[in-house]
Amino acid sequence: MDFASRLKELLHDRGIAQKDFANGIDIAPSTAGNYVRGLREPDYETLKRIASFFHVSTDFLLGVENEKADDAIENELLLIFRALGQSQKELLLDQGKLLLKRQ
Repeated sequence: MDFASRLKELLHDRGIAQKDFANGIDIAPSTAGNYVRGLREPDYETLKRIASFFHVSTDFLLGVENEKADDAIENELLLIFRALGQSQKELLLDQGKLLLKRQ
């Protein structure tokens, strides 16, 4: 998956408007639109701001895969986990630990 596709997916999954995204990382809305349409790619510093904004890695944004990240389910779980609030994350971790004990 390319950068534009990942960005579109993140915006859609989290219900964030392009304009709000642009404001959140301090770029022009037209620049954000160009990123989403795949007409431009961000420079290094902007890429770091995008990763921070979405709480994902730059590797994820760039589509760098490793053996563990190849699994689509794992990627989806990471997206969900990163979108949760702190108390929800703790609850999900507790549930995961219970599931592991049942094995």
